[in-house]
Order: sequence, then structure tokens, then C-alpha cells
Amino acid sequence: MGAGQLARMAGEAASALGLSMAVMAERPGDAACGVASEVMLGSPFVAADLSAFTDICDVVTFDHEQVDLEIVAALAAGGAVLRPGAETLELAVDKAHMRTVLDAAGVPVPAYLVVDGGPDAPEAVAAFGEAHGWPVMLKAARGGYDGKGVWPVHDRSEAGAILADVAGRVVVEELLPLEAELAVMVARRPSGASAAWPAVETAQVGGVCREVLVPGRLEPDVLEAASALGQKVAEIAGGVGVMAVELFWSGGRLLVNEVATRPHNSGHWTMEGAVTSQFENHVRGVLDLPLGSTAPQHAQVASVNIFGGPAGEDPAHLLARGLAVEGAHVHLYGKEARPGRKLGHVTVCGDDPELVRARAWSAAVALGTPVPYGTELPAGVAR
Repeated sequence: MGAGQLARMAGEAASALGLSMAVMAERPGDAACGVASEVMLGSPFVAADLSAFTDICDVVTFDHEQVDLEIVAALAAGGAVLRPGAETLELAVDKAHMRTVLDAAGVPVPAYLVVDGGPDAPEAVAAFGEAHGWPVMLKAARGGYDGKGVWPVHDRSEAGAILADVAGRVVVEELLPLEAELAVMVARRPSGASAAWPAVETAQVGGVCREVLVPGRLEPDVLEAASALGQKVAEIAGGVGVMAVELFWSGGRLLVNEVATRPHNSGHWTMEGAVTSQFENHVRGVLDLPLGSTAPQHAQVASVNIFGGPAGEDPAHLLARGLAVEGAHVHLYGKEARPGRKLGHVTVCGDDPELVRARAWSAAVALGTPVPYGTELPAGVAR
């Protein structure tokens, strides 16, 4: 369900296993349409569309969380196999629900408050800001992704202006000083059997992942604790297939930021860097097949995302330049190029952390990726 780049890469993994993948796409030009064995056009918010799609599939899984949970639950009650199910999806669909469930389970999260819409909402945010310090973060409970639906606010009047344009609940959170961000990818079968890849360091710009470093620059004990916390969250969620748990490292504490109940950008490195990729294990997991090893195949891995430059040039036209960088594994998603759009990623594996990072960035820049302001590039990489 969905036909973006995650579905495209999952379809490639399914094909290698001799499996066929159908996609329900909203547009015929969506990224996965070119690799799917069958394409059905429809909307995840139209019950008849999703019902018709389940009729042609043995198992339905998802490449995004922008879904109607009531439709998913009703189809499952009628006998359709959807993995993960509505209860797990709700953790990713609704940030307020996710915070409440994880907090109640004893999972460390930032200080937060769920605020219902209405005339009293600005006062509730102001009280939270006074208690925890300004600025604070406002997050739409539903509908946000890749930095959308998230606003830092500095006072009551700024909060009121934003809340006036937001429908539904919001989550207000303390704004943390971050030393690093991490992610843990976990694969699970319906039986509960699971496997986790090592925790990785991620870098976000404007709420969008720019690079992933494996194992990254944090101490081993921090990475081990992050991995254990990610696996605990996946178990609480009852995830099936692959699930991502994004974490903050702040003031000597690991805190859960968000979850994604599907393959995730922070796991793309596994395609070349691990024995089994996140996409293959997602397919295995949702079909209740034995999971593959998640062990890294290299001491160091760096993955850098490819974005459209200001001129909107298609990186496919620059492919020779990207592939000329030694060790560069280039993945382009077949999406229409436009400025700022995520169009692919590059992964480089090796033994030297600075060298693999430099080569990954060199290839991404050669493919037209603009370097975000403030990004500290490795030596030898030209902007």
C-alpha cells in the first residue's frame, strides 16, 4: 500500500526471492510503479480502493503511515491480512498516542503535553513553556512527516498564531540540546521472533535525514543501550516487518523521538552494509519467513541522501559522475526531479570512517545534491 521509494526497494528485494509485488499507487508515475508486477490506482483513505487492493494480495504492508486506521482495522476484521495492523500503525500515525503509550510503558521520552485544539490551547502551551523553558516544540499529532507539522515556538503569542492554523490535537515538547541523533531498525515476525541491526548515528537538516553513519561516533555503551531501547519499543508496538525507532542523545540520556512502522531512511545502509537488508527482512517478516542476519559486513558505512539541486536537474543525468567515486553504491528512486526533493541515496562501505564518509558525500554532491548550510563536510569534499 503506497508506491514510493520504500515500496520500490522492497519490490526489488521481493523479486530476488521470486515473489511478486503489487502496489496501490495514487499516481501512475510513483516510484514503485516501474518495478511492481501489478499497479492499482487508488487512495488509502477510500475504503473501496483499499478493499479491492487486499483482494489481489496475500499480505498487504505499507510504505507510509498516511492511512485511515478505521479502514485498516475493518479490513483486518473481515479477514484481510495487513501487516503491521492498525494498533501498531497508530503509534506512527498519531504522535500524541505514541507519546502516551511509550510513556505509560516506562520508555524515556522528552517532557511533553498533549493539547486539544480550542481557545484554551495557547494557555496550555504557555504554561508548559513556563514550566520547561522556552522555546518549545509544537508537533501536529497527525499528518506531519520529514519536518512538516513541527514548529519551534518562543512565546505564547507565537504558539497562538500556529495553533490557529492547526486542526486537531498537538503535542508540545521540551526543546532539547542534542549531542546526537540515533536510529534503531528492528525486524519482527508475527510469531514475535525479531532481529535488530546495530544502532546508527543520523544527521537531520530541517527534519529530513541527510546522512547515516555506521557505527557512528558515539561510545559503544551508548549504541548498545540504544539498540536495547529500540528493541523494547518494537516489542511494545507489536511491530511486524521492519520498524524504525528514532532516538535523541541529550545530556547523557537516550530518549525516544519518533517511530516508523515500516522500512526507513536510516536503514538504507543495510542494502550494501549488512548481511540482510532492511527491505529483504521486511518482506520476510510480513510473510512470516525466517529473518536474515542483521550483522554488518563492513567496519564502517556511510550513507548520504541525494536531493534535487536549485536547478532541478535529474541526478540520472549525472550518474557517470556519481559512479566515478570509488566505492559508491548509487540508488536513484526514479522520481521526478525538483529542488529539495529526496531523489536517492549513496552508500560507501570500508574500514576508515572519514574516507567512507568523504566518498559518500563526494558522490552525492557529484549527483547534484546541494550541501545544507552549516554542514561540516569531510576533508577533500568540494561544495
